[in-house]
Amino acid sequence: MEIGFKSDKGLRRKNNEDAFFVIPESNIFIIADGVGGNNAGEIASRTAISKIVEYARNNALKGSFSESEIKAYFFDCIEKVNMSIYNLSRIQPSNTGMATTVTIAYLAGSSAHIVNVGDSRAYHFREGSLIQITEDHSYVNSLVKRGAITKEEARFHEKKNVITRAIGGEASTVPDFFSVGVRLGDILLLCTDGIHGEIGDGSICGIMAAGGSMMEICTNLVNKGNRCGGRDNMTAICIKV
Repeated sequence: MEIGFKSDKGLRRKNNEDAFFVIPESNIFIIADGVGGNNAGEIASRTAISKIVEYARNNALKGSFSESEIKAYFFDCIEKVNMSIYNLSRIQPSNTGMATTVTIAYLAGSSAHIVNVGDSRAYHFREGSLIQITEDHSYVNSLVKRGAITKEEARFHEKKNVITRAIGGEASTVPDFFSVGVRLGDILLLCTDGIHGEIGDGSICGIMAAGGSMMEICTNLVNKGNRCGGRDNMTAICIKV
């Protein structure tokens, strides 16, 4: 397995509210994009990452597990992380309303299991073809699903940053869960909306198809995002099977 990652605050933001972590020995990869005033978004994303890592290390996935058992494992993790951030936002007035997206990838055998809340995405790249695994929990995606706007129009919509589901926003949240088959040479991409919202799926696919190491691909994605305006924080993780 080859792993690459890159995070950048972009050209318009003063700080980076994205966070990520890789646990290669456990085949777990995490990305988060915080929301909230002042530094609350940064606190939310980093708290989520640290709590997920803590959960994974204290409850190691060892041996063979069914898809339903893996789903239950990560849903329990998300429930505990969500409550931690929700309680933190209530204790500290300055953190009121803070929340974060979370996308987790877990590789086991010939399968990749994806858990997500919010609009940070997971993609599957194989032989020049890019497929979005996750579904955005966002206002604009609800418009796309109704046919009110196109996917391309959603990228430039004035409310494109409004998410409808997040970690810590409410006392409980329900993540989505996906399982996809992977084989030698496949690449999984996790990225925040600063990447996919800025450059679009076509450019993402082109950059990945051009090849290079996983670190080079992540760097190229971020550099492209900055050339396109760099209006948001950008983070990418690439995992090659």
